[in-house]
Amino acid sequence: MNTLERRIALIAGPLAVVLWIVGLIVGASGSKIPHHATDAQLLVWVQGNKNSIILGSFIFIVGCVVFLWFASILRTRLAAAEGENHTFSTLVFGASTAMAVLGMGTKGDIVTAINPNDVSAATAGAMHHVGDLFFIGAEVSLFAVLVGTAVVAYKTAVLPKWWASLGALVGVVALIGPIGWAALIFGFPLWTLGTTVFLARQPRVAGTRTAAVATA
Repeated sequence: MNTLERRIALIAGPLAVVLWIVGLIVGASGSKIPHHATDAQLLVWVQGNKNSIILGSFIFIVGCVVFLWFASILRTRLAAAEGENHTFSTLVFGASTAMAVLGMGTKGDIVTAINPNDVSAATAGAMHHVGDLFFIGAEVSLFAVLVGTAVVAYKTAVLPKWWASLGALVGVVALIGPIGWAALIFGFPLWTLGTTVFLARQPRVAGTRTAAVATA
């Protein structure tokens, strides 16, 4: 990874996290959703908060795309360390892509907000609740991202093993139904920020391999 790529790594990860947070804040800036809201109440809620929902959802979705930028940098580093097969680095990037797409899918309310007068109450309710399915899919995909990264780190030291262990732990938590949401909402952004720091550093593995080849 050259100097430019390390600088990009410094930008992409934190920028994705910032966009996610800002998108969530903006999207929640309107009135609160009624407790156990009916489809009709959800439609009224979206109609009354359409601007904040559209803007917040758009910002969040852009954050998901920026995360793919980060994931590309991560895949490059993992693949270089992993060697010829690239099995786990490919798994990590594939799961990261799935997470980005699934993350966008959690913002189904934007569909109703864009067409507030042309959507039925049943459709508004369906678009709102289908986000739960996408959220669960993102949780499961997170397991593959974090554990796949940890496997490469254990084998090559491309990332510190203690950091890989923490990441793997968060990945396992993501598979535990009652608390998996915490791994995605809290653990994953923190892992992204921490991993950014290590990606921005000069890789030690590459230097070690070059020295070994020169000696041979």
